[in-house]
Amino acid sequence: MSLHIAGTGWVTPLGSGVDEVWQRLLNGEMAAAEPLSSPLGRDYPVFRVPASALAKAPAHPRLRRSSAISRFSAVAGLEALANANVTLNPETAKRTALIFAVSNGGVIYTKRFYHDIVESGAQAASPLLFPETVFNAPASHLAAILGITGASYTLVGDGAVGTLALKMAEDLMLSDAVDYCLVVAAEEADWLLCDAYRKWRLLRSAPPLERGTILSEGAGAVLLGRHGPVRIEKISGGTNFSKQREAPAAVEKVFAELCPPLPDLIAASANGTFIDKAEHRAIGKHSPNARVYAIKRALGESVGASSLWQTIAAAQALITQQLPGESETRVLRSALVSTCGLNQQVAGLRIGA
Repeated sequence: MSLHIAGTGWVTPLGSGVDEVWQRLLNGEMAAAEPLSSPLGRDYPVFRVPASALAKAPAHPRLRRSSAISRFSAVAGLEALANANVTLNPETAKRTALIFAVSNGGVIYTKRFYHDIVESGAQAASPLLFPETVFNAPASHLAAILGITGASYTLVGDGAVGTLALKMAEDLMLSDAVDYCLVVAAEEADWLLCDAYRKWRLLRSAPPLERGTILSEGAGAVLLGRHGPVRIEKISGGTNFSKQREAPAAVEKVFAELCPPLPDLIAASANGTFIDKAEHRAIGKHSPNARVYAIKRALGESVGASSLWQTIAAAQALITQQLPGESETRVLRSALVSTCGLNQQVAGLRIGA
């Protein structure tokens, strides 16, 4: 089966619109961190999505009271369809599947919902907030907006969950009943998440420490079809590791599955944590001559959304034959996307022009 990336869309701390954000990355721009205060007395640097990035959000009743993560998903998903010049009508919507990938979920509304219960009792539980506390709320909103009534799934996992969603989409596309599969991944930032990742010794605190990642928010969307400018050559469902010291071997296993052939580009998930060392070892062993680009240095760690950001960046590099931080033009025919999460999940894929 021939599987291609037909269109992409993203919402990032540098804005939305694939061409616009990619050009900003090529120009060397990086997201600016802003402090997020915790009632526990700490400030955390985070990369937030600017309000201008959601200017293209549809005026749909579903989004009137929805969480930020659902609005991010809607804008990214609609852009991916527009990028592929695909219009969903009742007939095409029937033949389109939707997969939503997430790690942390709608934590902002969830926190508000349970805070009211703790403060005032069960009678204070808001029926307006509760629907936004479930992990599949963004998928529900997006499916309703697009008119998708068929296959719709939500995958919850680590930073590699977007890649696993692409693997699931590949399986769905084996059916003649499906022409397209829209894969969307999104996250939102909150002090509660920052505090949790700090306790796991993975997050920078303010002022930034030498090591550690910075959380960000946003969404990525990839529309898979049987035609498109970038082909999916192979997707590795990956593996898990129980301890951080086991991460290098797990990443190497994914690289061994995807190489050879040797890629021209590695879209890495390096983020200032133990992941950097694990990927460096695998790259040195399996593809030492490949060019390496780590998008999280510019956009931060958006956990579930980051793996699709990496995939979109790799696809853009193949399409434009350009790479942020490099003025020299080289031929890019293939790319390996390495996704290693903070909570013991590894996966990857190989794409070609």
